[in-house]
Amino acid sequence: MSLMSFAPSRPLSIGVELELQLLSCNDYNLVSSAPDMLRRIERTPHPGDVKPEMTRSMIEINTSVQQEYGALVEELRALRNVVSDAGRFLNVAVAGGGTHPFQHWSEQKIFDAPRFHHLSELYGYLAKQFTIFGQHVHIGCTGPDEALHLMHMLSRYIPHFIALSASSPFVQGHDTGFASARLNSVFSFPLSGRAPFVLRWDDFEQFFEKMTTTGVVESMKDFYWDIRPKPEFGTIEVRVCDTPLTVEIAAAIACYIQAMARYIMVEQRVAPEEDDYLVYTFNRFQACRFGLEGIFIDPRTHEQRSIRDDIADMLTRITGHAAELRSMEAMERIRELLITGNGTSWLRQTYAREHNLGDVMQLQADLWMSN
Repeated sequence: MSLMSFAPSRPLSIGVELELQLLSCNDYNLVSSAPDMLRRIERTPHPGDVKPEMTRSMIEINTSVQQEYGALVEELRALRNVVSDAGRFLNVAVAGGGTHPFQHWSEQKIFDAPRFHHLSELYGYLAKQFTIFGQHVHIGCTGPDEALHLMHMLSRYIPHFIALSASSPFVQGHDTGFASARLNSVFSFPLSGRAPFVLRWDDFEQFFEKMTTTGVVESMKDFYWDIRPKPEFGTIEVRVCDTPLTVEIAAAIACYIQAMARYIMVEQRVAPEEDDYLVYTFNRFQACRFGLEGIFIDPRTHEQRSIRDDIADMLTRITGHAAELRSMEAMERIRELLITGNGTSWLRQTYAREHNLGDVMQLQADLWMSN
């Protein structure tokens, strides 16, 4: 299969995908209610899209193409309300967060769709273990070469996105010690990690052709990279974020990425280098393990600082770009996160108070579903 042509899109447009947890209102474990939820949601007019995901205890909401924070958060709230109303009708709770804290992968059921059955046959138990919940952010690009440039330049800041969105400390009843344990499941897939270092779309097409010739991949969907080009949309797709605990935080992180992309394209017109990736895996691990407290090493200067401090510095640099994009409210939410902590902080504090992960999940669902 040949690579799709890179579609035209409006530069710096944004779109958000959020994978959500479906919970029993009895014990707040995951429940296989996606088919019933989707049938119910089909009856209600709503913006964007609501789709199935790998297993029946999760669904995905997608926004339409947006330009700024206000419209984005408004659409996400509308989608949240539609999904929450369907859940209330079916006695199903809905929650954000990157992992469910006590579900067991062996109990999950693959959603009845050809692609999901294919992935289950290909990856075995990893497919059910992929009952994890992430946020994907699309950024519109002027063309394919610009998309590759932005993809590689944004890769330096992957730790920012992981640390801000981190909300998956608990797995199978235990605190993993990680801020984002969700990504450990993603890293199990053979085509995860970072994209190859190519800067011209012609070279990327050659890479894709070689990969399809081997039979390893059929489409861009088979690459689970941290950031990947999405030619059919004319975007790059940032894929490392946990689903945050509220739509407001999800929208703020998306607009933080958007403002950073504008900063890169307008001010930081330097060429990416392959050596930028020398500390990539270290920085990503630090963000997954320690969140905002993790160590960040600048790939060019080798300076070390906390991820929290690097985000604070970036917020100062992108203020003018955020103002142009009408996303200053989003930047204020990011600043608040640096003070109050990410979703993992909230979850650990809540568990320390409640001493019961079922109660934590109930409060987590209340937080997500509140209007």
